[in-house]
Amino acid sequence: MTLKIYNTMTRAKEKFESIEPGKVKMYVCGPTVYDYIHIGNARPVIFFDVVRRYLESVGYEVHFVVNFTDVDDKLIKKAAEMGTTVPEVADLFVQKYYEDTQGLGVRQATVHPRVTENMTEIIAFISGLVEKDLAYEGGGDVFYRTAKFAEYGKLSHQNMEELQFGIRVDVDERKENPQDFVLWKAAKPGEISWSSPWGEGRPGWHIECSAMVRKYLGETIDIHGGGQDLTFPHHECEIAQSEGLTGHTMSNYWMHNGFVNINNEKMSKSLGNGINVHQLLQTMPPQIIRYFMLSGHYRNPLNFSDEAVEQAKGSLARIENCIAGIKHRMKTADAGDAEPAVEEAVRNAKEAFETKMNDDFNTPDAITAVFDLVHAANLYMNRDRVTAASLQLLEQQFAAMDNVLGILSRAEESLLDEEVEQLIIERTEARRTKNWARADEIRDLLTERGIVLEDTAQGIRWRRK
Repeated sequence: MTLKIYNTMTRAKEKFESIEPGKVKMYVCGPTVYDYIHIGNARPVIFFDVVRRYLESVGYEVHFVVNFTDVDDKLIKKAAEMGTTVPEVADLFVQKYYEDTQGLGVRQATVHPRVTENMTEIIAFISGLVEKDLAYEGGGDVFYRTAKFAEYGKLSHQNMEELQFGIRVDVDERKENPQDFVLWKAAKPGEISWSSPWGEGRPGWHIECSAMVRKYLGETIDIHGGGQDLTFPHHECEIAQSEGLTGHTMSNYWMHNGFVNINNEKMSKSLGNGINVHQLLQTMPPQIIRYFMLSGHYRNPLNFSDEAVEQAKGSLARIENCIAGIKHRMKTADAGDAEPAVEEAVRNAKEAFETKMNDDFNTPDAITAVFDLVHAANLYMNRDRVTAASLQLLEQQFAAMDNVLGILSRAEESLLDEEVEQLIIERTEARRTKNWARADEIRDLLTERGIVLEDTAQGIRWRRK
């Protein structure tokens, strides 16, 4: 099966071919670390984690880079509000990013570079653009000369006239053209700054990623990703900078995820409807957030609402109950080979899952393949006789699919399994000896821990709510 990726550059699905066989170089724009990430930030974090997981599952070695913008106007403002320094603000929210994304089941990137750690490379990059007459200094700032890059606008599919018409900011007299963008900002009094050939200052937003992509992955990479809002101007400007300097294609595939709306409204500060992931993780299991994010195609908008959360809860419960049933039946399963019907169901689920993931990482349809296996597994477990080999095969396939999706990972809860089993044994004995008070006490304790007991033909089984 061939992996196809929708390329924003060509507006078409294209067969994926990595630059180096068996290896993938992928860069995704990370957060500006002046606050907790919100649910809109969480979508690319989770989705590209799944992209990385899937590529690895089919045999690629993925060198994955996600940057931190740790100096910016927003950080300067936040530091002033908190009465601290920009580096201290950055350190705080980098740590919070790691905590929250780990909570969401996201694996750390191969490298998480910071802008402030790459100032030498950024200044050298800008100097190279100045030398090639692609950049010029004006009043202490340095600007990119967009008129010199003939393909400016090719990613967002806009021409120069359209871009100029769309500019709404006040005209900067220091610019040769309104669409020229800043590479280096002169520092204002008291601001954090670095020495450069153009005086004290700090880099513009776009140049940071160009410099870090080149340093950590090379002049041409396989995949560059981010939110839809980054297509223009951020990624457009990255292309102009990188390709203008090197003369090589910056990225062979450009991927952009859609927006997350809140109760059918666009998330915005003016509406005050932003949802902080750190707070959200205090109110619901992270698997629900991951499931929600993967329940729609990544290029389409998602609507976060109470109804969507309840749907995600119900869907996850169905999968988890099935897996709990498999573990329960394993205790009394017969010996013997895996049965042909189970082998066929597992094979069909695996093929369907991979087919959908190969079709531009179609996670909602891949999840459908998971539910097809749930259906087959539940039918099989309704039989009086099951074999351990069949159950093991089902369990392994669920684990393989979840290794990509990450919607069922609950390592911290598995530590409680033995304790739960022991309490159930104790409750069963209490009921046998008619110690109803102790039996009720254990039931209440298990209920408080989110454990539901169910009577089956094979004895008591338990599951988590």
